[in-house]
Amino acid sequence: MGSRYGLEIRTAVAADAPGLAVLLEAAGHPIPAQRLAGRVEALRWSHGTALIALEWGPPSGVVVLHWYPALGEDAPVAAITTLLVGPEERRRGIGRQLLKSASQAARMAGCDALRLLAAAEDPTLAAFCRATGFVWREDAFVRPLRKKA
Repeated sequence: MGSRYGLEIRTAVAADAPGLAVLLEAAGHPIPAQRLAGRVEALRWSHGTALIALEWGPPSGVVVLHWYPALGEDAPVAAITTLLVGPEERRRGIGRQLLKSASQAARMAGCDALRLLAAAEDPTLAAFCRATGFVWREDAFVRPLRKKA
């Protein structure tokens, strides 16, 4: 999808599962690589995507995005269900780059807004969301993907 300063953001494939397993385990979410491979492939054939940030070694971060039609919206709804940067890689702009790539994918899917499904009580994540243009609305952080005319 793109690169910046040696950081590559691209769609995850099943072959990335071992590296994703390392990243998720470091964040306290152990999932066997074999299961991850199947889940990554399922995402590739659905209305969603998993994007990974790569420098060297295992992925530095991952964002999982889904889009779907909703009765109350004119355009499909885009929702980030996972946004994770490895503990050692944080505070280097990787999360922002993942968010930028996820926003681009959501716009390409016809979405007008991006929802980040996360607990508002997490002060670190809440600060990141506010710093990247999200506002808390009812049950998720939300930000527009297009400028209002």
